[in-house]
Amino acid sequence: MTAKIDGRFKALPEIAAEGHMLPWELMPTAKSLIVYFLPFIKELVDENTPGKFPCRNWGLAYESTNTLIGFLSARMKNYLAAKGYVSELTPATHNFDEIRLVSRWSHKHLAHLSGLGRFGVNAQMITPVGCAGRLGSLVTEAALEDNPLVGPEELCLYKRGEECLQCVKRCPVSAVSEEGTGIDRKRCWDRLNFNQKNTEALAGLQESTHVCAKCAVGLPCSFNPDYLA
Repeated sequence: MTAKIDGRFKALPEIAAEGHMLPWELMPTAKSLIVYFLPFIKELVDENTPGKFPCRNWGLAYESTNTLIGFLSARMKNYLAAKGYVSELTPATHNFDEIRLVSRWSHKHLAHLSGLGRFGVNAQMITPVGCAGRLGSLVTEAALEDNPLVGPEELCLYKRGEECLQCVKRCPVSAVSEEGTGIDRKRCWDRLNFNQKNTEALAGLQESTHVCAKCAVGLPCSFNPDYLA
């Protein structure tokens, strides 16, 4: 989906993290943002649901979608270049401050401001096709119209005033809180590092494959939420 680059994005350092890059800092001539969500298939989500540790296919999917996001963004950049528009992009992941554990370019917060989805209690981006998937984005000189997929209403069941909090119960290290103010970044990051170094199912995968996703699977909002129909 697309969004005009305007004053709403000034909120990024406040809602994401201090020092978050603004779209015009990534590219001063940028006029529009393109942000997209790649949902994982139900079979993968179901496979990663049991137990306290991620399955190997989840790690493999993480690696392959990193490559796919890079490929898709590069293809869009090249397409726009052929039309005469310059674009800039950032990596799908690991573009973050490893001391503060905050992203310098948060695809999630860009998606939120653009209307691609809304944050759940689990700090994941819930889209009309769920939260179990990956995000990518780029900025471009092309003047594109706003194309929001959701309005200002909450998409998280608990934030809508209904019972749920399954993501809180599913987190193996209690990094997700009922308050819905985000996650305990250190607990989550420590768990991701532990999984990468100690989980047999992830043996031999890339050192940058930090995965868990227990707070994004086995939920009413994991994929195609029926309650949003």
